[in-house]
Amino acid sequence: MASPGRAAPGGVPADRSAELRAELAQPLALLEQAEADAQSVRERAGTAAAARLQEAEILAEELVAEAREEAPRARESAAERSLRAAEAEATDLLADAEREAAAVHDRAGGRMPALTERALALVREDITAEPKPDITAQPKPPPSPEAGS
Repeated sequence: MASPGRAAPGGVPADRSAELRAELAQPLALLEQAEADAQSVRERAGTAAAARLQEAEILAEELVAEAREEAPRARESAAERSLRAAEAEATDLLADAEREAAAVHDRAGGRMPALTERALALVREDITAEPKPDITAQPKPPPSPEAGS
């Protein structure tokens, strides 16, 4: 082991804590200022957000009120369009039915002379034909003596 050697010259011991505080004072002050600025920005943002939310709620209420006022007119307009469409469809169906009826009438008119001639022939044949005996008829029994008194 070595001997401690000569004594060091006398002096004031260095205060390392004070040096560190002095060295960090400016960055810590800047950090505190940044935190205060951030808090201020958050508060302004919160206020702006609340104002925008209130404006949006007012606008939404106005839109709902306008929609409620417009709803009866919109329903009436839609009903009118539906009615016009139904009337147009009914007109088309009626025109189709009239065309079909005319076609049936034309076909019937073309067939009528032949059917009339056939019916007349059958009637003439029936009138001029000799009566045929009814084979399904049962002969009548003679009257009973008791029934005649």
